[in-house]
Amino acid sequence: MKLNKPKISYIDDKQIIEAYYEKQFYNCKFTENIDENITISNITFDSCIFEKIDFSNIEFDNVDMIDVIFDNCDLSNKTFDSKMFSRIEFKNCKMVGVSFIECSLRDIVFENCNLKYLNCATSKINNILFKNSDLSEVSFMEIEVKNLELIDVNLYHAEFIKTKLAGIDFSLCDISNIMFDMYSLKGIIVDRFQCFNLVGMLGVQIKD
Repeated sequence: MKLNKPKISYIDDKQIIEAYYEKQFYNCKFTENIDENITISNITFDSCIFEKIDFSNIEFDNVDMIDVIFDNCDLSNKTFDSKMFSRIEFKNCKMVGVSFIECSLRDIVFENCNLKYLNCATSKINNILFKNSDLSEVSFMEIEVKNLELIDVNLYHAEFIKTKLAGIDFSLCDISNIMFDMYSLKGIIVDRFQCFNLVGMLGVQIKD
């Protein structure tokens, strides 16, 4: 799978609070946290780098993102529903409980991220890589999938419902206690050892 990486050229070091008041989140690198609570709304992050930013006191309202890198950031419990993300990299990020419901996600990399409880229900995803990440107890419901790659991913208790996954390779993942409905299960790729995690969903009993 070929991913289009974030297109970032000229970058100006800037403080988040300064960009917030100027409403200019483009061509910037942010490395300093803020103490006050703010809501960033009605804007597009374009060609930005966020490094070691804790977003605990930053809320998002109607924010799209294109060509953005999040490096060692904490985005836990953030809501990005019904928005567009294109050419984004999340590296070494904490993203527990993040919501991407009804989003358009294209050319996205999640590497070394904690994505436990992620919710991507009814989203469209195209060219997505999850690598060395924790996706335990995530919810993928009624998702339109095109080009999804999973490498060394923890999918313990993950749930896939009404999501066409034919041709998606799960062989490099931990699929312990994973849940698929029959529609989602059809055509997935697993290794022979993982089959034992799936036969129960087919109503098959294994005799010792």
